[in-house]
Amino acid sequence: MDAMTPSRIAIAMAVVAAILVGASCSAKAQGISQQQAEEMLKELRAIRQALERISAPPSDQAADQRVRLKDAGGPALGRPDAPLTLVEFTDLQCQFCNRFQTTAYQQIKSEYIDSGKVRFVTRDFPLDFHPYAMQAARASRCAGEQGRFWEMRQALTIGYNRLGPAFVTATAQSLALDMTAFDACAASTRHDAAIAKDIEDARSINIEGTPSFVLGRTAPDGLDGVLIVGALPFSAFDAKIKAMLAETR
Repeated sequence: MDAMTPSRIAIAMAVVAAILVGASCSAKAQGISQQQAEEMLKELRAIRQALERISAPPSDQAADQRVRLKDAGGPALGRPDAPLTLVEFTDLQCQFCNRFQTTAYQQIKSEYIDSGKVRFVTRDFPLDFHPYAMQAARASRCAGEQGRFWEMRQALTIGYNRLGPAFVTATAQSLALDMTAFDACAASTRHDAAIAKDIEDARSINIEGTPSFVLGRTAPDGLDGVLIVGALPFSAFDAKIKAMLAETR
């Protein structure tokens, strides 16, 4: 999330609290279903929790939190023998994942992934309060069965605020997928176990939100590295990558 001053955080928390009360009291008056109201409340509670974390006093711990990710596998771009690996945990309905994809990621790809210095791995972490995140995670993997994983994932991340069955179908059609095979895959649970493992691996290193990343030295038996949380600007990733590349020399 963007940097906020303490006063702006306090105002934002007050607004969210007021909306929570209003939403819970006026659902019937607004003519929305109970399910819609519950989804709105989940989203607002998540925003409030995020604001509370931002407003917490700074930790005395070092800025870089060291973690060990036992499995650094997944769909990957870049050289398999690149000196560094950057593992992303993403929710395709997350506006901050969209921000990372449309800003910092493009420079990371051109300067580090395409040059063979960083191997980029993406993993799924669909959040419960995003109703179409799980569907989108399945859809990208189903497109991957036809060799269009990255194209589908990018399109869904960019269109995060339009996600839903119609948008997923239209995106699949635009990629010229075999729609019979894609629809059958998307309606199944064949990829759910793999998605669940991504979620479990994320939680094993205390990841709570998206996007989150682990950056470390490429190794065949997992990834020892630092945890990076949020859609940080390219300069933040650039500094960490350069420092870690210097360590590997």
